[in-house]
Amino acid sequence: MYDFTDVKLEIFTPQDHAMQLADALSEIGVGVIGKYDHCVALTPVRGFFRPMEGANPFEGKVGEINEVAEYKLEVNCKRELVKDAIELIKRVHPYEEPLINIIPLANHLFG
Repeated sequence: MYDFTDVKLEIFTPQDHAMQLADALSEIGVGVIGKYDHCVALTPVRGFFRPMEGANPFEGKVGEINEVAEYKLEVNCKRELVKDAIELIKRVHPYEEPLINIIPLANHLFG
């Protein structure tokens, strides 16, 4: 597999927490594309989850399937910042177990 220098982070977050999270990520250098910073995309989504026994959900009830309005926050991140970004997300995000997808990007292979 080719080496990659950047990843896309996909983070699912309550809609009223999305910009706080985007701002915090921008402060550590995540979301820089060329000569632009704070580059993020927000897509409205519906999230579903069932907290199991022992969970402490931000919203919803243990044992019940819950539906919530969320944003999928997408942001590019330099590979060397990923670990710091994940630590920051876990500190700032209101969910006990935030859903974070880390997707390697191959954009540099195509110019």
